[in-house]
Amino acid sequence: MVTGANGQLGQCFRTITPGLGTKDRWFYSDVDTLDITDPAAVEEMVSAIKPDVIVNCAAYTNVDKAEDDADTATLINAAGPRNLANSACGHGATLIHVSTDYVYDGSLNRPYREDEDSVNPLNIYGKTKALGEEEIIDSGCKYLIFRTAWLYSEYGNNFVKTVKRFVDSGKDMDVVFDQIGTPTYALDLATMIIAVITCGQYKHTGIYHYTNEGVASWYDFACAIHRGLTEIPAGNIHPIKSEEYKTAAKRPAYSVLDKTKVKETFKMPIKHWEDSLSMCLYRLQNNK
Repeated sequence: MVTGANGQLGQCFRTITPGLGTKDRWFYSDVDTLDITDPAAVEEMVSAIKPDVIVNCAAYTNVDKAEDDADTATLINAAGPRNLANSACGHGATLIHVSTDYVYDGSLNRPYREDEDSVNPLNIYGKTKALGEEEIIDSGCKYLIFRTAWLYSEYGNNFVKTVKRFVDSGKDMDVVFDQIGTPTYALDLATMIIAVITCGQYKHTGIYHYTNEGVASWYDFACAIHRGLTEIPAGNIHPIKSEEYKTAAKRPAYSVLDKTKVKETFKMPIKHWEDSLSMCLYRLQNNK
């Protein structure tokens, strides 16, 4: 059972699962068919479907808007996961939940480790996602929490599509160069989670970090998108400091995630972010 199925990650699940050729059945819902903030509605759907696994792709992801809309962000990012976790616990299902690198404050100078480094979010979005993690753990349900970062795809609104609009328009673009992380293709994350489910590996309860390999600044990421679209230097993309680009929410300066645990547990290869970006841009340009 997949929630948030109309978001960019949910749509990646929809893209992959029809071709699996397995006996697994996949049930998709979004806010029009299931409000995860309504515990009675969640319990009714889980009771009807009786899933072995619930994958929560639903989230409030507008980082800046969350600063002025904390109540809604908390409902979706914390109360929603709690409701799913409680129903999962009551029906013996495993909850797979997607979280974020923004639960960290970015003060370290090395990749963050799940079992060593404490969360300390800088913004409302990060705080509500951290609270959602706590709600799941406290529920007593079987769970896997995958923290990811800088998610993009050919679906929905994301940084890749924002840069593409600037490239198509020929306008200049200022992008911060002092925030470091790892761009992550949502299709890769969905592929990994689906493999965990179909291979029966979802019994490995815990928190895991999953992004593509490598690191980049937002400026590096933007330039790579430009090159992938035009094959010419990104002269109209200009590097700036975070202090020059005012946003409502403060972002971590360094939020690279250590993936040792996920690689050792699930034994799955992880692609470099530039290789995955090339695939996404190919699909975008060819309407795949």
